[in-house]
Amino acid sequence: ADLSGLAVAGDDSGGETVARLARGARVVKAFNTVGTSVMANPCFGERRALLTVAGDDDDARAAVVELAAALGFEAVDFGPLAHARYAEAMAMGWIFLAFQRGFGTDFAMTIARR
Repeated sequence: ADLSGLAVAGDDSGGETVARLARGARVVKAFNTVGTSVMANPCFGERRALLTVAGDDDDARAAVVELAAALGFEAVDFGPLAHARYAEAMAMGWIFLAFQRGFGTDFAMTIARR
């Protein structure tokens, strides 16, 4: 299948496209907002890299949230697969910062709470 026209944000997403192409699969969108070095070590001192997890199958989504948390991420249940649109937009922001603004790839988004 030609995936060159994957949508980012708007009214579609790459995750939803994959689900349409893989009918019956329990598609979960995750691990797309960090680089490989962060995947290997998602801890930044006391803070953990944010990892959003979106999918329509509640059990599959929960399993990926649990896996991501066990790997050290701050895993956030992002809800249904349609919300992959927002995560993909975040990933584009990460790519912009990494390659256009000179951040390199060893950084991550995180959540700061009070």
